[in-house]
Amino acid sequence: MNTLKIDNVSLAYGNGYQALTAINLEIGNGIFGLLGPNGAGKSSLMKTIVGLQRPTEGELHFNGSDIVKNPLDLQKHLGFLPQYFGVYPKVSTYNLLDHLAQLKGVRHKQQRHGQIINLLQKVNLLDVKNKEVHTFSGGMKQRFGVAQALLGNPKIVIVDEPTAGLDPEERNRFNTLLSDISEDIIIVLSTHLVEDVRNLCSTMAIIKQGRIVSQGTPNDFIGQLNKKLWRKPIKKTELPHIEATHRVISKQLIEKVMHVTVYADDCPKGFHGTTPSLEDVYFNHL
Repeated sequence: MNTLKIDNVSLAYGNGYQALTAINLEIGNGIFGLLGPNGAGKSSLMKTIVGLQRPTEGELHFNGSDIVKNPLDLQKHLGFLPQYFGVYPKVSTYNLLDHLAQLKGVRHKQQRHGQIINLLQKVNLLDVKNKEVHTFSGGMKQRFGVAQALLGNPKIVIVDEPTAGLDPEERNRFNTLLSDISEDIIIVLSTHLVEDVRNLCSTMAIIKQGRIVSQGTPNDFIGQLNKKLWRKPIKKTELPHIEATHRVISKQLIEKVMHVTVYADDCPKGFHGTTPSLEDVYFNHL
């Protein structure tokens, strides 16, 4: 069982900007979702975890090792899949993975070959192992990204906005792949897409302006809103009055009709109960 502990971590940049404030998280095997809007501090936290920047305050431990003092203790077990990544032109899938495996310290040729073939089968790219990666579709590139992240048998994988730009079929295929590989390692999924967290994560945290505003399981979050959300269709002219008199969680157009969802202990007049979703949880905290 792998464990990543983040204890009271804060980060201030040289210009005085406070990027992170008193972050406390404990993450074990499986997929952990870090959910927040753009600019919330997700990337700052990811860079701090992997040792690209030192926290101003606090401690980080991976499997008991102090990774602020010894970042290599995490980095040698790390896989990383960024949202966008470049690849060398005119290099085949197999040869590029072979090159990356050598950079990760997999020195024996037969060992590299076995890992690469196994990973290409896992991500369903074995049939195109001799095709140049730069010609791949977005979904195929993301699956290649998973393969390169898993080279060297990492114990922790950081995944940043992985499904942005993928069509629904590729997103489902990608999510299934992540789920399949998450049993024995930590996967930290950093995203602003509620759907990815709902589909994949057993535990999650919501980050806002550099602070963790809530953490738990998706089901627990949703349960907290049970019998607290109320919805009704409205005319757009009614919206200012409703926003002034109710705690509005979300506004949504359905077949060109505005539907507004509000939070209240009791059902407001004219509203009806609605089943909460993780998206409602997200909007409620933000």
